[in-house]
Amino acid sequence: MNVILKSKEISIAMIVLLLCITLTFLSPYFLTVDNLLDVLKGNAVLGILAVGMTLVIITGGIDVSVAAVTSAVCVIVGKVMMLLPDHPISILLLFLIGPFLGVCLGALNGMLVAKVQIPAIVVTLGMMSIINGLVLYITNGQYLNSSSFPTVFIKFASFEVFGISIIILIFIAVALFTWYILKYTLIGREVLAIGGNKDSAIRVGINFDKVQIFVFSYMGFLAGIAAIAQTAYTKAVDPNGMLGLELMVIAAVVLGGANIMGGRGTILGTVLGVLLLGIVQNGLILAKIDTFWQKVFTGLIILLAVSYDHIQYKRSKDKLAKIEVEA
Repeated sequence: MNVILKSKEISIAMIVLLLCITLTFLSPYFLTVDNLLDVLKGNAVLGILAVGMTLVIITGGIDVSVAAVTSAVCVIVGKVMMLLPDHPISILLLFLIGPFLGVCLGALNGMLVAKVQIPAIVVTLGMMSIINGLVLYITNGQYLNSSSFPTVFIKFASFEVFGISIIILIFIAVALFTWYILKYTLIGREVLAIGGNKDSAIRVGINFDKVQIFVFSYMGFLAGIAAIAQTAYTKAVDPNGMLGLELMVIAAVVLGGANIMGGRGTILGTVLGVLLLGIVQNGLILAKIDTFWQKVFTGLIILLAVSYDHIQYKRSKDKLAKIEVEA
């Protein structure tokens, strides 16, 4: 029980709970079913991308091209939808085309990192710039609205199960599926093993290059899923709509307890980190704080939370027993 109470996830959950209690007193609109569902729905795309980023960060990598990849897939999916028939099979095709495109772009990142051995931050920064440039060139900055989409997609975007949006359900499904991969599959255990101790993992026969290609490809796969969720949420395609989201994705993962240098991170922690960011932003909106101050407050909360976590992590390492052996 003592170990559970000291876990990072419990600490984040307590912060989320205290924040919810505070906001409930500040605004009568916060603790309502509609508002809470809006928070989940509005942060589902962020959550999907953060779940994928968790695997990348655990292995010591980083991917700052996630927002660009998602935007690119959004644009392609939007163009494809204009050609698809108004039939349920079109939705299935979207869920094949979107993730496939994402995997291709993610695998390219992974190949450059693993095989060419270029640092992940350099590869993904370059990819982000290339993709953003191409997206703006192809679209000329113009967006597609719902009038261009088949009716079947609009119905899909508005679909609910017991009042819960399909977009929220996609986020939950992605989180559960990724948790299962990490906990019960061989590749998941290899990701965790490399995160725990890269050198030891390589010595026991784990293929580090294969794992790197997998985590970047999986990140791309989830970017494809996120693109469909984003299009369903906005019912439009805005080429500039996701600029800067990659920083929020990384922040959510780090707030969830992951070590930005690798070696530590959980899916539950990431989901809680996404909820924490979403609740903070929602609370600031309900408090009628100006938009620019919202960014300042959000940045301060991220900085304080990550600093506190890093200090606690260093203290826990310092408490480890040190054994000196005399020659």
